[in-house]
Amino acid sequence: MNSIRNNVQLIGRLGAKADFKTVKGDTPMVKLNLATNEFYKNSKGEKVEETYWHNLVAFGKTAEIINKYTDKGSEICIQGKLVNRSYEDKDGQKRYITEVQINDVLLMGDKSKA
Repeated sequence: MNSIRNNVQLIGRLGAKADFKTVKGDTPMVKLNLATNEFYKNSKGEKVEETYWHNLVAFGKTAEIINKYTDKGSEICIQGKLVNRSYEDKDGQKRYITEVQINDVLLMGDKSKA
């Protein structure tokens, strides 16, 4: 059962090109936003589409692959875990953020076919 603890799997499209940088000297890192869609019928029987945005982060080789082979609109499948962190903004206020830390990525196809 430990393998399913804090496990996230998502398939969606990137909202923008991944933000690439290096941290702690030479560790590659990307931050990106992933849109996932859900479809359902409302009480009137009309088809409704909901879009959800997810904050993602990746390190190392995974970050390099995402940076090199994806762009805005790219469809990807990710597997990772939820992580929480805090930081102080420019006004000294403590802020909290929840992100998905990517462990594995699968490139799904050409963004031009979207």
